[in-house]
Amino acid sequence: MDVLQNVIYGFQVALQPVNLIYCFFGVLIGTLVGVLPGLGPSAAIALLLPSTFKVTPVSAIIMLGGIYYGAMYGGSTTSILVNIPGEAASVVTCLDGYQMARKGRAGPALGMAAFGSFIAGTIAVIALTFLGPILATVALKFGPPEYFSLMIVGLMVLTYLSSGSMIKSLMMAIVGITLGGIGMDVISGKYRFTYGLQILADGIGLVPIVMGLFGISEVLLNLETEIKRDILSAHVKNLLPTLKDWANSIWPILRGTVLGFFLGILPGGGAIVASFASYAVEKKVSRHPEEFGKGAIEGVAGPEAANNAAAGGSFIPLLTLGIPANAVMAILLGALMIHGLRPGPLLMNEAPDLFWGTIVSMYIGNAMLLVLNLPLIGLWVQVLKVPYYLLYPLILLFCLIGSYSIGNNSGDVILMLIFGIIGYLMKKFRYDGAPLILGLVLGPMLEESFRESLMLSRGDFSIFISRPVSVAFLVVAFLLLIIPIITQRKRLATLEES
Repeated sequence: MDVLQNVIYGFQVALQPVNLIYCFFGVLIGTLVGVLPGLGPSAAIALLLPSTFKVTPVSAIIMLGGIYYGAMYGGSTTSILVNIPGEAASVVTCLDGYQMARKGRAGPALGMAAFGSFIAGTIAVIALTFLGPILATVALKFGPPEYFSLMIVGLMVLTYLSSGSMIKSLMMAIVGITLGGIGMDVISGKYRFTYGLQILADGIGLVPIVMGLFGISEVLLNLETEIKRDILSAHVKNLLPTLKDWANSIWPILRGTVLGFFLGILPGGGAIVASFASYAVEKKVSRHPEEFGKGAIEGVAGPEAANNAAAGGSFIPLLTLGIPANAVMAILLGALMIHGLRPGPLLMNEAPDLFWGTIVSMYIGNAMLLVLNLPLIGLWVQVLKVPYYLLYPLILLFCLIGSYSIGNNSGDVILMLIFGIIGYLMKKFRYDGAPLILGLVLGPMLEESFRESLMLSRGDFSIFISRPVSVAFLVVAFLLLIIPIITQRKRLATLEES
């Protein structure tokens, strides 16, 4: 009964005109971001973060969240029509979606991607509605040692599942934690690592770093990549799938939804892992696996459902535990903190309007996306024809204006440009930026929980292993650290034997 009352309250918040407008703009921009190759949801949210500083936290998170799950929708359009994934989670959709388009079935492919995404997104939000409060209630029993150990697990899982090597990811996490320690120590009041520079006195700002690592670097990287686009716009017709298409797709959609939702909850997993896992499952259970890669609609329906369900599932650890499941959630965590909120088990009680308003807005946003995606296919095709030499200067200009407008400080612009170059070099040398952002965001909270724990125990480190929940988290973190080492040694041993 409490959940029903909370959902009704969430609708009261989400249906306010200003929140509806921000929800609409969020999903619209998210779809556009998904359609345009080379600009993912991380970069888009980083670019638009400064634009939310003058609005309420509820409206801000509704819009930024809409960009994330909206990009999951939009990515399928580019994958099917151009054979270029609009964002990473739509890579798998290229395999069968583009082949369907070449056979003149782009319409059913786009239609099934939209309907599958809507079904999966809605089911995921329903699951989020019921599981979120339960997890938050359990987490309320956590103390500083449990929070410290939980954040260690979050860092370990994200580095374990990131795209680069684990050693590089751990290095990036340590760099992020170090950057998070710059500025005034909240306990002693002393300045650390500032080297007498006024720009560092208040610490390293999240927004300039995020805009640099994900925005500027993405532009620099794409400038050296020639993307050839062969848009199959002539074949976009009959958007409504046939009954046979539905018969072939309904079970892949449901399987992809369940798989994607639970993979989305796991830190580091998210939409990319979910879409690949769904494709593998569908190919395994199919009676005609040889059709995959040649235009099987199941290869579109399953992964598209999985990546949208994962987007919904990733909000659970963020809103209930304060642990981001991926790079996008790490940026949203930073956005909440910039607005004076601390995600975690207390968020539901301290800011119920934000907690329930955000969840309910996802119901509304999914419906908006279904209405937007099908009629606007022709518009997205035209957007795909925008030359990149016009698009990228606009992105750079938006980055410069956004970073300067935060505090009218040219130092933030310099910081953003520096991290833009660093982000470009990181991508060239295969260093993942997500662990750095997570370390930057979690670093101060990690240190605070660590010091509070030692204050409680009067300097006794055994407090971290004397509490069952805390030691369980530390064991999980240790296993995540040691398993890749063991796996790599076994692989090397096998190679030497062969």
